Amino acid sequence: METIYFKGQPCHTCGTIPRPGEKAPCFTFVRPDLTEIHCADYQGKRVVLNIFPSLDTPVCAASVRRFNQEAAKLKNTAVLCVSMDLPFAARRFCTTEGIENVTVGSAFRSPVFAQKYGLQMVDGPLAGLLARAVIVLDEDRNVIYSDLVEEITNEPKYDEAIEVLKREQA
Repeated sequence: METIYFKGQPCHTCGTIPRPGEKAPCFTFVRPDLTEIHCADYQGKRVVLNIFPSLDTPVCAASVRRFNQEAAKLKNTAVLCVSMDLPFAARRFCTTEGIENVTVGSAFRSPVFAQKYGLQMVDGPLAGLLARAVIVLDEDRNVIYSDLVEEITNEPKYDEAIEVLKREQA
């Protein structure tokens, strides 16, 4: 169990986030067109998992926009933006915002993801949603960076995640 905060109020997750050096559990998400995204789809690619509570909040939307610009420019790297939002909300957001360089995935059918990655909030005002985190995986699904954002209303450390990707690319 991890302790995070929502506007200073303690909240807890159902487990612990995968740490660098660990093998990341496989995942399955749902795209806006209702097809599934599987971890095997990204074999041989580096993957940025940008995980957050909901696209309908300013900080979450900002993280998708930022990764759409930054990490998506890197070679052999896929960016998956993951929340519990329904695929229809993700489609609306991407269309409205012109998001084309990242893949949005809904974890609404995948409670196993939230549990295995230790990111489902189990109490507090956002209980049931995913905590804000960035996890970077190498080509073999090994974790090379992970950051569980302590205060949910803060943005993730984009520069740290992107720097890890650039270092790994060199």
